[in-house]
Amino acid sequence: MKEMFAYKNQKKLRWGYTTGTCAAAASLAAALMLLGKKRIVQVRLTVPKGIELELEIEDIQAGNGWVSCAVRKDGGDDPDATHGLLVYSTVGYAKMEKERMEPECGYAYEGDGLYLKLTAADGVGMVTKPGLSCPAGKPAINPVPRSMIFGEVEKACQKYDFHGTLGICISVPQGKETAKRTFNPRMGILGGISILGTSGMVEPMSEKALLETIRLEMHQKHLAGNRRLILTPGNYGEAFLRSQLNIDLEQAVKCSNFIGDTLDMAAQEGMKELLLVGHGGKLVKLAAGVMNTHSSAADGRMEVLAAWGAALGASREQVIKILEAVTVDQGLLILEQQTGLREAVMEQVMKRAWEHLKKRAGEKLKIECIMFTNERGILGETSGARACLERFQNSAENR
Repeated sequence: MKEMFAYKNQKKLRWGYTTGTCAAAASLAAALMLLGKKRIVQVRLTVPKGIELELEIEDIQAGNGWVSCAVRKDGGDDPDATHGLLVYSTVGYAKMEKERMEPECGYAYEGDGLYLKLTAADGVGMVTKPGLSCPAGKPAINPVPRSMIFGEVEKACQKYDFHGTLGICISVPQGKETAKRTFNPRMGILGGISILGTSGMVEPMSEKALLETIRLEMHQKHLAGNRRLILTPGNYGEAFLRSQLNIDLEQAVKCSNFIGDTLDMAAQEGMKELLLVGHGGKLVKLAAGVMNTHSSAADGRMEVLAAWGAALGASREQVIKILEAVTVDQGLLILEQQTGLREAVMEQVMKRAWEHLKKRAGEKLKIECIMFTNERGILGETSGARACLERFQNSAENR
């Protein structure tokens, strides 16, 4: 295929294609070989984004009434856990009465005398919780990939004037292990990866996919009856919640760097109360109104510490050293050269952070914040954070 590129932060990054595209292409190839009885090593298909791809077919196998083959996932220059995985499709003849078309653990399609049933095998996750694009108890093959798979197999059937029933089974042999590095276990998708994609393409460094994952996890919590959640940007926060605050991570949603967007989604979802717990290396930025804490979006950590340090008595030399510091802990160490200065600075930082958080959250959503570092523990809390934390701790004890 002709390669596509995007430019992010002055870097040229290559696009890839989704697991859904791989499953559809493998299904097309398997169906063509089954019905046409000819070996093919490449297929052409047009993804929902309107881009035509030519994809190589690997590991072709055939038996009595079935063909299996694979397409290798290419995530482009996106940091994609599924990059390089082989996505398999096995297409075979099947006998099934019309009234029994709906597979118990899969999906079905009917059209012009054609009956297709879609199931999954090793490495494709099963959905166990409500709130996702796939019903609980079904394989994690999202709606657009399902439509692509059925559509491509139907094309093969039309080419060879086939009428009857075919079974399609998607598998990803390395999917179970790969899924451990994804959000799937948190979202109740067990045993493998999801077959995903809305455009059919993977845009490198795309924020949209990560935001949608956060939205889905929050929606699941809402459906389970939660109106109060803990937010934490990442692994440091989760570890601190578990080991230092005795918080059940079932009450938490990982929001990455997208603090502001997550507050927007929580308000839209109808949440009532949030407790944001995170490392000072990210959350100090909130005091400057920075709501996307990724370093490529904004920094301001040292400027915040230096400004409040200067306002509360730090010397000129100390302010310069803070501005030259690399980490928040280094900046705090300089403030600690004066008794009580670090505490005074953090009190003002937390006040200002809360003001920005509250403005973004709106009137109906309560928001509190706890900031920590691994070296120093809790650095500061907003005024209602302790009472909010105790509510979450009590909730965990009563489960």
